[in-house]
Amino acid sequence: MQLEVYGETILLRGFEGDADWVRTISADEIANVFIQHLGFSSGLLPQDALWWNQGETGQVVALWRPPQVWPVALQREAFKPPARLRLPMPGLVFVCSPGRAPWVYAATSRPTDPDQYLYRMPAFNVFRDGRVCPGSHTFPEEVGQIPESFFRSFFSMTGDSRNRSKKHPDDLHALWEEIDGKTEYPLEDLVPQCTVAQAMAISEGRRVGYR
Repeated sequence: MQLEVYGETILLRGFEGDADWVRTISADEIANVFIQHLGFSSGLLPQDALWWNQGETGQVVALWRPPQVWPVALQREAFKPPARLRLPMPGLVFVCSPGRAPWVYAATSRPTDPDQYLYRMPAFNVFRDGRVCPGSHTFPEEVGQIPESFFRSFFSMTGDSRNRSKKHPDDLHALWEEIDGKTEYPLEDLVPQCTVAQAMAISEGRRVGYR
């Protein structure tokens, strides 16, 4: 047999003596053949796991962290001690791979619907698309420890932190100063980013459009 892969189709060609045949097959059919001979298991998932998949770089686990107050260290000026803040954050979705910087989104409630909206993470050290900028920080291999590891890292005011707050779209630092020491995050201030389904697609390596 011969497998021919083209841009828009996959052909399976067979040769039997002087005769041959050909038929169109799908990528799912090929995957199913291999899956029959490979064992896939997520193993024990961390508490509050939302979903698991096999992404381009290995296993991906999405974790939920409910609203809570997080201690953070903000490096306001170089070569000076960081400011120590206590910031209330909304519920958070961390999309984690072992030893890698996660993606992080805010949520108004624990996700239960693929069409539910996720929001921009109102924090420094996060790129516009939701990916965390690790800097010199090393994330643990144990995915269940990654959310807490993110908040133990030193936050820097460098980088693009715009559009993380409706009230302070151009000054995330002003938002952090405003909520420092409070117990609840103002959910009405969150900026929409994508749906849960889009976040899942991103974690699988598929490209989607952001708001």
